[in-house]
Amino acid sequence: MSTDGSRTAVVAGATSASGVALTRRLLADGFTVVAVGSDAGRLATAFPAHDGVVRRVCDLTSEDAVRALADEIRVDHQGADALFHLVGGWHGGKGITTQSTADYAILHRSVFLTLFNTSRAFYDQLAERAGRLAAISATAVATPTAGSASYAAVKASVDAWLRAVADGFAKDGTSAAATAVVVKALLDDEMRKQRPDRAFPGFTHVDDLAAILASLPDSPAAEVNGARIDAVRG
Repeated sequence: MSTDGSRTAVVAGATSASGVALTRRLLADGFTVVAVGSDAGRLATAFPAHDGVVRRVCDLTSEDAVRALADEIRVDHQGADALFHLVGGWHGGKGITTQSTADYAILHRSVFLTLFNTSRAFYDQLAERAGRLAAISATAVATPTAGSASYAAVKASVDAWLRAVADGFAKDGTSAAATAVVVKALLDDEMRKQRPDRAFPGFTHVDDLAAILASLPDSPAAEVNGARIDAVRG
């Protein structure tokens, strides 16, 4: 944490509905938020006049670009106290043989590679500052289907990577923590507006997800490091 007591959170995938909800929640909690997205226009639309939001465009699939971003945050904010990975996507098929290499490649790049790059680039900052890393897992990891095979496999990679980072934090003797938050699917107000007749069983509202994620920086590392938190709505 910086010497003036302020905290900085990096939200990767900030222009998604979940990213906007989390950013607003973190601002209310007193964080400075570095909102990271791939498109300047979408960042400006999502956060037109939010004090405390630092908008940054970054190709999170580029190791060099992510490391440059991490270096900038270390200089400008003394480092990150939290890294929230909300970059996602979904591709599926009707069965195993319809899972395409193109779809798998898209999922790997957007879901896993972005986490791989950001967690490595910010690892030392989080370790030094008793920080928190969190990313979104899926119920599909435990109950994969033939149609969701590629998606489930990539999300399983996310789970494994987060557990490995958690092991690294623990073995390094830090009070940092890495956590997976498990959802079936996400729900926002626009989806409810478009489908008022649908119940969305098991979906997690983005505001509920934001509350879970925002609680992690103040949760004891021993409780959340390596944990998989179930956010599935009953």
